[in-house]
Amino acid sequence: MAESLVSQNAVRVAVEKIYVKDLSLENPGSPQSFKLTEPPSVEIGLRTRAEQIEPDVYECVMTVTITATAGERTVFLVEVAQAGIFTVQGATADQLQPILAMHCPAMLFPYARQSVATATMNAGFPPVHLQPINFEALYAQQLDQKAADAGATAAA
Repeated sequence: MAESLVSQNAVRVAVEKIYVKDLSLENPGSPQSFKLTEPPSVEIGLRTRAEQIEPDVYECVMTVTITATAGERTVFLVEVAQAGIFTVQGATADQLQPILAMHCPAMLFPYARQSVATATMNAGFPPVHLQPINFEALYAQQLDQKAADAGATAAA
């Protein structure tokens, strides 16, 4: 009996589809940038968003932006919006936000990583391999920041 209650109340997450929503590559410094003797400086940006598209169905999009510069010049810029459609059943409102902010992006990350590495290789550069990301820690930081902002607003 207890097992059936647990399974009835369990949160279920299913991946319906994973796809590239947008992919952009700029290689403005070529062919001169291929002659660089020093490796470019690489900056990585990450954003995620999720929206409900049907009851219990959500699209999660993780956008990764890689900008490589040498001095003032952009060597290359890669941006990939890796997306997925996820069915989430049995989640309360309190459970849903962490699933969409941590679990879904963690499933998308390997695909975004591969897209970035392939795009940089196709641009004529060594692949950029993104290091693993702790989405749980990022989510905790976001919650801490929101709490600090709310505290600052209340104190003002």
